[in-house]
Amino acid sequence: MSTRIKGLLARRRASVEVSEEGGVRSLHLGGDAIQSSIRLDRPDELALDYTRAMMAFLLFQPLPREVLMIGLGGGSMARYIHQRMPATRTTVVEINAKVLAAARSMFHFPADDARLQVKIADGADYVHAHAESADVLLVDGFDDGKQPAALCSQSFYDDAYALLRSGGVMAVNFMAEEKKLDVYLQRVEKSFDARVICLHAADRVNLIAFAFKQQPRELAWAELKKRARELKQAHDLPLAEFVTGLKELNPHTRAKLKLRSAAAA
Repeated sequence: MSTRIKGLLARRRASVEVSEEGGVRSLHLGGDAIQSSIRLDRPDELALDYTRAMMAFLLFQPLPREVLMIGLGGGSMARYIHQRMPATRTTVVEINAKVLAAARSMFHFPADDARLQVKIADGADYVHAHAESADVLLVDGFDDGKQPAALCSQSFYDDAYALLRSGGVMAVNFMAEEKKLDVYLQRVEKSFDARVICLHAADRVNLIAFAFKQQPRELAWAELKKRARELKQAHDLPLAEFVTGLKELNPHTRAKLKLRSAAAA
């Protein structure tokens, strides 16, 4: 049985709770759905499959200067990037200050410094106001397993495209059983000129969509495999498995991955 170890924290529309079970501490927003987790004996690892899958952006942007994250949760991805990528500056936009308080008090999330800042703001508004300011955009905003409408609208994805610099990558975390998943993916494709590919998280609960701004339409598998090998020195991530997983869902040939929708293949 899970034991609630931090009580209700007020949020606009949802509660903020923390549970602990089997040495794993998890954050919940508005219900039982897990938003973020940390293994207490290995706090620097990414405990959830979907967070590891979102880090597959490294295959396409291995050394980003600026990463923008929408949604903090327990802060596992931001903390990972901060620790493992010293040349990268990370900005996190979180709408709820009490989520940040929980992350810092219970999930080992560090204080702001020259390479890490948390902004308490509306993520959609922030993206709209910061054109061409990031190389990578990570979108992971949820309330009890549901994405806020403002973070999956056509206008948001248009703004996300504008926010990225040339060659930039957006990674969006979706629930694999989301009823409107096809609608959301079509919106991403429209905003990003159909340069979109998908990757299942290992547990198949989440689907990560990667969208690209002004990148080539095709990428050689040999190059992606080479990047996975090189990145392995710095990252404890199954990057070679991600390359294999990309073949499962996306248009491709024996030699190349195609950055385009299935309908455009």
